[in-house]
Amino acid sequence: MTLRDHTILVTGGSSGIGFALAQGLLARGNRVIVCGRGEEALAHAQATEPALITRVCDVTNAESRRALVEWIAAEHPDLSVVFNNAGVQSRRSFTGDHALDGLEQEVAINFTAPVQLIGELLPLLRRQERAVIVNVTSGLAFAPMADVPVYCATKAALHSFTLSLRHQLRHTAVKVVELAPPIVDTALGGDTRSDGTKSAGMMSPEAFATEALTLLDEGRDEVLIGQAIGTRQHGEALFQRMNGS
Repeated sequence: MTLRDHTILVTGGSSGIGFALAQGLLARGNRVIVCGRGEEALAHAQATEPALITRVCDVTNAESRRALVEWIAAEHPDLSVVFNNAGVQSRRSFTGDHALDGLEQEVAINFTAPVQLIGELLPLLRRQERAVIVNVTSGLAFAPMADVPVYCATKAALHSFTLSLRHQLRHTAVKVVELAPPIVDTALGGDTRSDGTKSAGMMSPEAFATEALTLLDEGRDEVLIGQAIGTRQHGEALFQRMNGS
């Protein structure tokens, strides 16, 4: 299924890799909806790409998410592709006093919300002739950085869920894809981003999106970019090398 002439939702699509994916999808002739929590960021994205359709939505909030799903069903009933891209990353040390700060939000944004959104959108997606769910995980789902343990764990959980969802939907018209980025030069995590990711060579969001969309067009179940190829292949064997002694 080539990603052209579709109606597509990208969560967390106002910046970073979500916005780069949205730009690439627009360039291919798709109708692209991006959602996010920040009105200002969405307005800036639309000012840059006027063809974008924007919608304020906190995917972790049941009422906000339900309103998004109802709006899509009413205004964009031909939605056939969903990129579950929204994510946050926080450094956490369980040797200190603040390891649990913001824990529920990190788990919700990275794992619980995409699972809930998939469940709520599936009735609409299953009505399409063909549909695709793209879950954006991370190379760190396979080999974690110890200073961002919850981020890595939620991405590993989303990887596992994606495998099971793909199996459950294998006889339907809904294809389930995992997209695992490498370390991309975005604001993910802000000042709390992992030291390991900050010190590694980063790919630009634009270069990532270009490669990702090319590989997605090939119909792969897993799309691994850059360092994610190695972490998927070697997994926990890389842990000591990535995290030191």
